[in-house]
This record gives sequence, C-alpha cells and structure tokens, in this order.
Amino acid sequence: MPSVLIRHKIANYAKWKRAVLAFKKFRKASGEKSFRCYRSSASPNLVTVVCCWSTTAKMKKFIKSADLRKAMRSAGVVSKPEIQFFAKAEDLSVG
Repeated sequence: MPSVLIRHKIANYAKWKRAVLAFKKFRKASGEKSFRCYRSSASPNLVTVVCCWSTTAKMKKFIKSADLRKAMRSAGVVSKPEIQFFAKAEDLSVG
C-alpha cells in the first residue's frame, strides 16, 4: 500500500490535533486509509505523520492539493514539511 511520511514543526499540538481530526472526512474521501502521528520526545511540537493510501495517484494528488496547504496553515504548521513517498511497507516484527 502506498504511504507518505510528512515531518514538520507545529506551533501547538492541541490545536494541530483538532485541525487534523476536523480534516479527516476530506482525507478519507481523498483515498487515505490510515493516519499515524509520532511526536518527538525531545521536541513535542515536531511531528511525523505516516499515512497509507488506496493508490499512489490519489496520495500524490492530495499532497499537492491547495486544500491540504490551507489546512496545514490553519492548523499551525510553522515549518516547510519534509515529505517522502514509499511504495509499500513490510512488517518484519513477526517471524
């Protein structure tokens, strides 16, 4: 399943989380299958998000969308996001 990793700094985690939850319906309609957030232990306002998508085309379209940029600004993202795309993930914890 295609995935994207996004890392950025935010002004306030609680505000950002509310905005992420409010944007959930749009993300799901765009093809998102899962959304995981990781916070840095050294800097709690540095977040890493990993999302899985139904297709690579839908994922890349969403990442390029003006709606996403607007939502990130209103959520309090204060740094340019670092974005990496992945074709698939493999769970090596079993076995």
